[in-house]
Amino acid sequence: MWGVLSAPKFKICGITTLDDAQLAVDVGAWAVGVILWEGSPRCCDPVQAELIARTLRRRALVCGVFHNAPLAEVIQTIDALGLTMAQLHGDEGPSYCDEVRRRSGVPVIKAGRVAELADVRDQARFHHVDYQMLDTLRPGIPGGTGETFDWSLAHARRSKVPLILSGGLHAGNVTAAIEELRPFAVDVASGTEASPGVKDPEKVVAFAQAVLATAVADPEPEEPEAADAAEEGAEPVAVPADAQPAAESPA
Repeated sequence: MWGVLSAPKFKICGITTLDDAQLAVDVGAWAVGVILWEGSPRCCDPVQAELIARTLRRRALVCGVFHNAPLAEVIQTIDALGLTMAQLHGDEGPSYCDEVRRRSGVPVIKAGRVAELADVRDQARFHHVDYQMLDTLRPGIPGGTGETFDWSLAHARRSKVPLILSGGLHAGNVTAAIEELRPFAVDVASGTEASPGVKDPEKVVAFAQAVLATAVADPEPEEPEAADAAEEGAEPVAVPADAQPAAESPA
């Protein structure tokens, strides 16, 4: 018998319009990300973010992405816009993350930027968040670099918190990334864009197809053969006489 190992979920980030959000959900996105940091070229107008959340929150998670914002501002924004997830993509510490989770009642992603092994291990501090994200470290740019990091570094993770892999992913490399790490989810922004904040429908569809195609057959363990059991010292099973097959009569 064969089971199916499902493909990772995927989050499409850097959404700025309802049309792009709708497209992402239509192709199967688990979550859409609206960046609410004014320093990002993909910053989403709060009016659009509220419209996206109101329209799609029953079909996918609508994730507000924050960068070193005051705690009270994050909580107020989540509530005002009707967001259903928060991503903290700055230097927020574990206590801050815990408070966002407690006060807002929505799941929290804590993003960490990776250049070396120590960056991966640092994420162990965030063991109370719902998801940990690994993104590419590029000084001065919090995210959306369009660059990958050395995925093999992520094997050093010992956390049981589900992993979301980010950083330079696109339809052409996401299959290799998934094969390397088998994360809970993958996250994409620039890899699905025509320009910052504007999605390219063909790239969105191609990314979704590439992720969904990574579902693989997973063999279920077979029961040991009788001979194998005997070799391991197992006692032979006695068959009752009345259950023995009757001998065939000679012709």
